[in-house]
Amino acid sequence: MIAFRNFIENYTVLPDHEWKFIQKAFNKKEYSKNEIILAEGRICKYFYFLEEGLLRYFVLNDGNDVTRFFTIAPYCFTSKDSFRNQTPATENIQALKKSIVWQTTLSQSNKLLELKSWNTFTRNFIHEVQSYTEELLFEIKTESARQRYIKLLEKYPGQIQNIPLKYLSIFLGIAPQSLSRIRKNTLKY
Repeated sequence: MIAFRNFIENYTVLPDHEWKFIQKAFNKKEYSKNEIILAEGRICKYFYFLEEGLLRYFVLNDGNDVTRFFTIAPYCFTSKDSFRNQTPATENIQALKKSIVWQTTLSQSNKLLELKSWNTFTRNFIHEVQSYTEELLFEIKTESARQRYIKLLEKYPGQIQNIPLKYLSIFLGIAPQSLSRIRKNTLKY
């Protein structure tokens, strides 16, 4: 759980006495490769910290499996609207490899908001996620699939190769054969 503390400390100062409360609010859970963490239509009951692993968010659109994005450890994740409002999720979250998470309920998470460090952490983390989402949308509109693939390689060295070609190509909006050509021509990464 030290990885979680380090993660939080990237966003705020975390006194020991507040860290003790946070630790008590989270429980460890392991998911095996390809296991579904959250299924579309189910209510997301947890806010998670991904300590180890790789996740894929996807939706089924007219029978087609559409990868929306990935979460690479260490990072926090949830189905934001489903968790916050306790309504059915509109997406699926899948472990692409064995993953270790720490999870807390909405009730526990709300109690943690009384801690200055947790309040600051969640606020700053949400801003980061919003910025990342805006950046991703901008890149989709202005950059080629090759440029976005190279950025992923630079941002997550050694991790992108763990994502199956079919999911990564869907995420980039290209055919698997096109991604294979891009990979072949991008050997320096």
